[in-house]
Amino acid sequence: MTVFERVVRPRLFKIGGGDAERAHEWTLERLAGLARRPAVLGLLKRRYAVDKPVDVFGVRFPNAVGLAAGMDKNGVALKAWPALGFGFVEVGTVTALGQPGNEKPRLFRLPDSNAIINRMGFNNEGAQALAGRLAALGPIGVPLGISLGKSKVTPLEEAVADYRASYDALKSYGDYFAVNVSSPNTPGLRSLQDRDQLDAILAALTETDGEPRKPVLVKIAPDLTDHAIAELLEVCVARGVAGLIATNTTLSRDGVAAADQGTAGQAGGLSGAPLTERAHKVVSFVHGESGGRLPIIGVGGLMSADDAARMFDAGASLVQLYTGFIYHGPALVRAAALRGPERRR
Repeated sequence: MTVFERVVRPRLFKIGGGDAERAHEWTLERLAGLARRPAVLGLLKRRYAVDKPVDVFGVRFPNAVGLAAGMDKNGVALKAWPALGFGFVEVGTVTALGQPGNEKPRLFRLPDSNAIINRMGFNNEGAQALAGRLAALGPIGVPLGISLGKSKVTPLEEAVADYRASYDALKSYGDYFAVNVSSPNTPGLRSLQDRDQLDAILAALTETDGEPRKPVLVKIAPDLTDHAIAELLEVCVARGVAGLIATNTTLSRDGVAAADQGTAGQAGGLSGAPLTERAHKVVSFVHGESGGRLPIIGVGGLMSADDAARMFDAGASLVQLYTGFIYHGPALVRAAALRGPERRR
């Protein structure tokens, strides 16, 4: 058991009387403070950073393990994450319009299951606010991904314009962009994974009027059938998408421990250990269906270095951590990065 697991995590889990979102906000505030202290960041980097570069969809990553979207939605602690070992960071999910998200409480731990349920609802300050912060911040030292979602008040029939507005505001700052059409916490959003709706969104983001094109990836739900994933892949390939992110959180409650069954009744997407096998199967299916030609960022249930290694073996070029980081801390980032591919393209 690491120092984080033995000492730090129990204290974090007690913040706010056990309120997971308050602990999350407290942690972000401290990391934002660390981001302004270069000497401390240097010490952390020497402890956790792994130099094992990979080149994927035209971007050089110092290592293959990234921070998943949702952890630092508004980019308030961006320079701290590389010091904790991450080879890239995905900010957001950001929407064209700032929005408060769903009512609280909306973030729940399932400790016996090594899992989390969230129904945050894309709470964020909006694309223009994030653009201003990124402009003032400058480069963070590792590639930056930006996850784009639909504003809740925007009707589904106007989703294309909403995604494009966010992209236009942020296109100068992201090394890649993730199209999030798979969160279960915005009404109707997952319907945008359907062929026609997704094609229209991707057309708007990949046809850039002669401007240099940034890599666009699509983040998919683990609850899709193989047939639905295959149809989605056809759209992605036809539109020249740079890659896929597999997967988002799940609506399933399979694999939840008996002690967590009460909390499991909360609405929202489940992440963590119960998702490990399904996320692995989706990555393997996408890799096989695309003939290995479509880069994949594997995310979902990566709770150990062995989980990360299996994801790489299944065909992932990169992986991301969220729940695994919450439960196991930066030692997991380093251990997973050491298991990454040498120069997977």
